[in-house]
Amino acid sequence: MRIIVTGGAGFIGSALVRHLVLERGANVLVIDKLTYAGNRASLRLCEGRTGFAFLQADIADGSRMRAAFSEFAPDAVMHLAAESHVDRSIAGAAPFIETNIVGTFRLLEAARAYRDTLAGKAKDAFRFLHVSTDEVFGSLGESGAFSEKTPYDPRSPYSASKAASDHLARAWWETYGLPTIVTNCSNNYGPYHFPEKLIPLIILNALEGRLLPVYGDGGHVRDWLFVEDHVRALVAALERGRPGETYAIGGRSERRNLAVVEAVCDILDGLVPDGDGTRRRLITFVADRPGHDRRYAIDASKIERELGWRPRESFEGGIAQTVRWYLDNEWWWRPLRQGVYDGERLGLLSGHAASRSASSRSASSRPTEGEG
Repeated sequence: MRIIVTGGAGFIGSALVRHLVLERGANVLVIDKLTYAGNRASLRLCEGRTGFAFLQADIADGSRMRAAFSEFAPDAVMHLAAESHVDRSIAGAAPFIETNIVGTFRLLEAARAYRDTLAGKAKDAFRFLHVSTDEVFGSLGESGAFSEKTPYDPRSPYSASKAASDHLARAWWETYGLPTIVTNCSNNYGPYHFPEKLIPLIILNALEGRLLPVYGDGGHVRDWLFVEDHVRALVAALERGRPGETYAIGGRSERRNLAVVEAVCDILDGLVPDGDGTRRRLITFVADRPGHDRRYAIDASKIERELGWRPRESFEGGIAQTVRWYLDNEWWWRPLRQGVYDGERLGLLSGHAASRSASSRSASSRPTEGEG
């Protein structure tokens, strides 16, 4: 297959590209703007391979997208390009609106125009896979799980922008017949993860003896999905999914944030002991993120039943692999820590919003509707 992968220099995107090029022999054109979170070094194993091509471009540039489709002539698009960090969306929402909403619109239009030039089996077989997040569904209580039928309830600028892009993808199927498929995944982790996210941040801070920040009381729950399992699910959705359908993808590995941080500390203590004692001593509780959703969980029954996908990696096995990868690949993360992101706190608010968030937390230790 000839596949355009947008955001292919990012965390999930680069894992997908490595899988497609190195394991499946696909012809892949990566389109990536190479913002702070896009790292071409993540594609080092693909560089120079037959069938691999890279285009540095903004998906919101409609003319460049139309030209890319015309020149590469893809069989499918796997759209992962997005601004994705909640804290950064709180600090400044504009890039999230531009990339996640306007960029998705431009890409859908380029794909629609290109597909209209096809005929017969090529036109029928064309697919547009839109990759999204479970954060569009808001926050769960102590029980239950998100599914494809869960109403949308985004709580941050990031999740609101992704919700909008999901709706665009579905509308282009219903209105124009562009064969789109939407996936909503739970929290990914694994190698090549940009160090602003929880797990890589904790790994690197712990290695350097720095404080390990945990938001609020550490009780926020996420369903953790090993990135290589997610990649297999995306390929299954592309190859066997039905146009117009949505597939929820989760690891069935719910963990509280504090438990995740403690697991990382314990693995590091076993692999590279710290003479000053257990790294759990570095855990520090900090002011919670505004609008911080309390719990996410995914019911992945549909993709398991219809497409035959299941996660292969347990959280214990995946997190151990991830920690070892960071220990073995300082060449990848050290330049990011020194020149791009050094672990500073992002997404803090001042004034009324921050005070309101703090007041709601102090009123009760139990999550309530509307509390992050």
